[in-house]
Amino acid sequence: MKSGRHAKILEIISEYPVETQDEIITRLKEAGYKATQATISRDIKDLRLVKTLGSDGKYRYTSASNRNADLRSNFTQLFSNSVLSIDNAQNIVVIKTLSGMANAVCAAMDSTDNASIVGTIAGDDTIFVACRSGESANELTASLKQYTINQ
Repeated sequence: MKSGRHAKILEIISEYPVETQDEIITRLKEAGYKATQATISRDIKDLRLVKTLGSDGKYRYTSASNRNADLRSNFTQLFSNSVLSIDNAQNIVVIKTLSGMANAVCAAMDSTDNASIVGTIAGDDTIFVACRSGESANELTASLKQYTINQ
């Protein structure tokens, strides 16, 4: 019963912009599932659902797979609109951004969990990315350049 309900909750949040637990309860009821608010609260925790800001400016429940897709989409858009140049020296990649955008771009890049990145530091308009090797810095530079308009 629990796994069926979990699957239905995941289906519901992928099909509808669900903002509240009450909406989940209502949609489950329409699908023939009976659940209390406490049960839904535990299900949300078990499924590791979180509320994320949608393109319409409203918060809605999303699962990890949806968040990863949203992060990639947000990263691509933010990166292409904010980055002015990308270069590397040995194992360090230097990214120049519009003034005030380095922190946002850096945070978005950190969320991509790139295994070749050891760490990042952002200032106002510059990001330093420490890579595991010179080769991985070259690969990262080439990869990131595909997202920029100005390169």
